Amino acid sequence: MNVVIFGASGGTGQALVQQALDRGHTVTAFVRKASRLRIQHGRLRLALGNVLNYRAVEAAIAGQDAVLSALGHKRWIFKTSILSEGTRNILAAMAKGGVRRFVCETSLGVGDSRGRLGILYTFLLIPVLLYFYFQDKELQEKCIKQSNLDWVIVRPAALTNGKQTGAVHEGKDVGSFLFTHTVSRADVASFMLSELKDDRYLRDTPGVESGVSRLTTGYMR
Repeated sequence: MNVVIFGASGGTGQALVQQALDRGHTVTAFVRKASRLRIQHGRLRLALGNVLNYRAVEAAIAGQDAVLSALGHKRWIFKTSILSEGTRNILAAMAKGGVRRFVCETSLGVGDSRGRLGILYTFLLIPVLLYFYFQDKELQEKCIKQSNLDWVIVRPAALTNGKQTGAVHEGKDVGSFLFTHTVSRADVASFMLSELKDDRYLRDTPGVESGVSRLTTGYMR
């Protein structure tokens, strides 16, 4: 399968690139700078550009079978609409190019999973430090849900840099209103790739977490 990955230089994005290659996919990694992605492979090509530039996004999506997005916020502190604006460009380019499958990473704590990142996030981190970022995620999900594409929105628990375990809990009851559950970026990437062909969560918003719950303050793509 030919897949393009947006946010390919981030933590989840790099895991997506490597695992997609390991699964035999031909990968286009959309990045702003080539130096930010150090993976090299015969089936990997780089598409350099800014996700806010529609023409660059359209060129990267042309000829693809599916699109994955792990867009984050780390380098966009003063641009609080990067997720929603970038996703609008992705959706428009997919519609124009006839590409149907879209798997997008957002987060627990968004939409009807609000509160499921635990007390620490719900009453401190989100309202004090991550408010605009999560508002943008809300808009991002709204854009996706309004499209008629074959989308899956994946909402991970708090992200870690742990190894891929394959032992994850998935579905609508993921997370906790009290404690902050975690999941490795590697496990999130594996789950997202499984949704390229699986229709069990088509036009749905499954959460994903590891099998072990623990408190954490980490939250970076």
